[in-house]
Amino acid sequence: MKFVFVPPHNPSVKGWVSRLQDSVLGVEFVAPATEDETVKEIANADAAFGTLSKRVLAAGKNLKWIQAPAAAPNAGYYYPELIAHPAQVTNFREIYNDHISTHILAVLLSFSKHLHIYRDQQKAHNWAPLPSPEYHSNFLPESTVLIVGLGGIGAETARLCAALGMKVIGTDARRETKPEWVDEMGGADDLDAFLGRADFVVLTIPHTPQTEGMFNRSKFKLMKKSAIFINIGRGMTTKLDDLADALDAGDIAGAGLDVYEIEPLPADHRLWDTPNTILTPHIAAQGGAHLEERRYEIIIENVRHLVNGEPLRNVVDKQNWY
Repeated sequence: MKFVFVPPHNPSVKGWVSRLQDSVLGVEFVAPATEDETVKEIANADAAFGTLSKRVLAAGKNLKWIQAPAAAPNAGYYYPELIAHPAQVTNFREIYNDHISTHILAVLLSFSKHLHIYRDQQKAHNWAPLPSPEYHSNFLPESTVLIVGLGGIGAETARLCAALGMKVIGTDARRETKPEWVDEMGGADDLDAFLGRADFVVLTIPHTPQTEGMFNRSKFKLMKKSAIFINIGRGMTTKLDDLADALDAGDIAGAGLDVYEIEPLPADHRLWDTPNTILTPHIAAQGGAHLEERRYEIIIENVRHLVNGEPLRNVVDKQNWY
């Protein structure tokens, strides 16, 4: 068997190649430096890691497995030729559950106690307690959070929110069994009915043909005017101009974003100056060096599964991109 790491390589690849070569017998691991070299190497390869151009994919006629470089690769990763190719694609889902759910909780708590406003006032040396009850009536144990997407991240977020005493409702397009920490679950068709019940709406959904642009002005109009919108899933699920319009019009009360329809968010985009927003630069999944070890563990597990003819972990529905 042969496994090709497709360039460009992240800093971990060199170490991965060495460790894999020492750990798995009967498999050759190579990391070509250029696309021309990759085309030659992949011609007789069984597996590959990375983002494959159409030229590289066309040369990989014997590929049985492709490991995507992320849990949800960038838009365009699943192009028609890759979808039609017989190789299975796997991703890195599940390794970020704890980091991203903790980020969601941090944003939710910041909004509930208005820490972002007080931080701005601290920078201005401004001692100005926010008026009550206007700013201090959001009691989390009496609040409802709607989690849109109850995969690994969504389910872990539900657990943390339930620990705060919140009522947790959720929707999911695939999941049939309700997670333990969710009070009520519906399918994708139930989303509109659920939106008006939530004090916090949290998106953990992937970018798919069905979810692209899902959250637009019409969805924000279904939410409570006092509701907070939080997106840490994929930026392409939310129309940024529609969100800014909804905030300006008072359709919703605030928004916390870590992912954006356009990344980086342009410096002149009006969301930077829209009131009651918390904006972070796509960092919710960051969690130190041990995330690289989690990625390595999935790669070596699936290499062994492929060698032994066993089902791969984290197989993607290529048609739907996740």
